[in-house]
Amino acid sequence: MNKQLAIKPEVCTGCRTCEVFCSYGKTKSFNPKLSAVTVMDFEEQFVSIPVMCLQCEDPACVKVCTVKALSRDENGAVVFDANKCIVCKMCMHACPLGNISFNPKARKVFKCDLCEGEPRCAKVCPSGAITFIDPTDSPARKKAVAESFRDVFKEEAN
Repeated sequence: MNKQLAIKPEVCTGCRTCEVFCSYGKTKSFNPKLSAVTVMDFEEQFVSIPVMCLQCEDPACVKVCTVKALSRDENGAVVFDANKCIVCKMCMHACPLGNISFNPKARKVFKCDLCEGEPRCAKVCPSGAITFIDPTDSPARKKAVAESFRDVFKEEAN
């Protein structure tokens, strides 16, 4: 994969600018429900975490799509072809993080496609909580982020 989105939950302010810009870029409406990124708030831990498609190395959504509406593009993003989709929503159920959504008005499934290699969420994030990086640049950073996610979710479960 060329570049990937990286999340720094410790600097996310919960402003939701990423959601607004994503929805506007995709639908020309300022509607966070139509955004491919969702900011999850964990109030007890005082943390907000932007969550979006992680462009999995071996994506379950692609495996379950019987009409091949999901594929990987030249930027390494798993992209969705609405012309092939039959709206069965199997991809939504297959995603382990729930990062594929449904637009009821348009009757279409949608997900993060990395904005054709220029993700708006990373460009507009005022705190730098979302960045678009070369995945080989910082393996130690990935481990630290994974550990912070684990800590947040471990506390949530208790």
